[in-house]
Amino acid sequence: MRAAADVRRVSPWRVGVVSGMASYIDAAAISGFAGAIVIFQTTLLFTAVQIGVTAGALTGGIALGAVTGGRLGDRYGRKPVFMATMATIVIGAVALIFAPSFAVVLVGAALVGLGAGADLPVSLSTIAEAADDGNRGKILALSQILWVAGIIMNGVITALVANLGRLGTAIIFGHLAVAALVTLIARFSIPESASWTSARRERAEGILTVRARKAGVRELARSPYAVPFAALIVFYSLTNLASNSVGQFGSFVAVNYGGIPLGVATVAGLPIVPVAIASSIVFLRIADRPVRFAFFRVGACLQVASPLFYVFFGVQLWTLIASGLVTAVAAAFAFEGIMKIWTQSSFPTLLRTTAQGSIIGVARLVAALFAVVTPILLQAVGVRVVWGILSLLCAVGGLWAWSVFRTRDRHSEFDTETATVPDATVQPATAPAGTAGSAA
Repeated sequence: MRAAADVRRVSPWRVGVVSGMASYIDAAAISGFAGAIVIFQTTLLFTAVQIGVTAGALTGGIALGAVTGGRLGDRYGRKPVFMATMATIVIGAVALIFAPSFAVVLVGAALVGLGAGADLPVSLSTIAEAADDGNRGKILALSQILWVAGIIMNGVITALVANLGRLGTAIIFGHLAVAALVTLIARFSIPESASWTSARRERAEGILTVRARKAGVRELARSPYAVPFAALIVFYSLTNLASNSVGQFGSFVAVNYGGIPLGVATVAGLPIVPVAIASSIVFLRIADRPVRFAFFRVGACLQVASPLFYVFFGVQLWTLIASGLVTAVAAAFAFEGIMKIWTQSSFPTLLRTTAQGSIIGVARLVAALFAVVTPILLQAVGVRVVWGILSLLCAVGGLWAWSVFRTRDRHSEFDTETATVPDATVQPATAPAGTAGSAA
């Protein structure tokens, strides 16, 4: 019980900031790579295929890390997985700082991706389980603001170092390494999740609660979890495909297909900053209110509209800015933020990071596979066709989420997971090392 008591003495907002830094680092890794690959293109003479492979290694690492880290987080605790992943990110970022060749860049990208993917599900569950019904959505929304902050910070850094060659990439990935190291140190002060500790103890003692009983991966394919699980996979996979493509290849497209210098392209993103921040703050304010679903519908329509600027008007400076402004609003209400809230409220404690990791993992795997062929597709069919496909996929993902969560938006598994299940059979089990009694 010591771990549970410790968690209650820690402010949930403090937990939200420290754990939410995983979202900052995830965004910084993806957006930082967007500028870095353009520099690698000229300094290490990367080909279109090598650009695609390294981008795919980063996103593929995130996918594998999310699935692995999610399951480990449910079995062994949120805290040890989070700390191990931060250390992995530091190692990968250092490799990218000094990378002399394509092979080292590939390894560094994979390590950063692996760590960033694995820390996302455990960080989000840590936040959700430290909060209550009155502030859970707000604190999860804070992680989305930190995600936006990661993009903004890397945009500023890239704009300043775009013309510095390899020194520029060293600064980009140095920022990532420092952020991960600071987060690792801060995470020492955040105890293990009280909900996870209690659920593991109940399972070990054979207490028949929902959260103790529902711990096997196969539960995700059964009622009542199969429908929201499938819906979240489809919604996040398709909308993330568009977001990841713009995040990783936005600068590449602007430079190579719009003739816009890298420095100008990154500076052009600055007007988007206040819009992204304001939209994220609005989402934070409405995240725990019923009106959030109305905002989701508006955001989903804007997700579809954003890629159409390139489809109808081509890659120009003004379409780059306009598309970015629309995306900033859309992403606040109908992308990762609402996905985080729905995921945390749809699954019980010992399935929560498994489900979250699987959803993120599938989405990032799809994005990774697409990233590998994106430069080749752009050469073959052009920006208009590729961005038109992204718009169509956003429409499908948004419609699927609307059809499922219009009746489930206010459901919270936190309200029912502590109920007993008299007809369940749970054999007493010994909790894995480092759990229940020893988590702190």
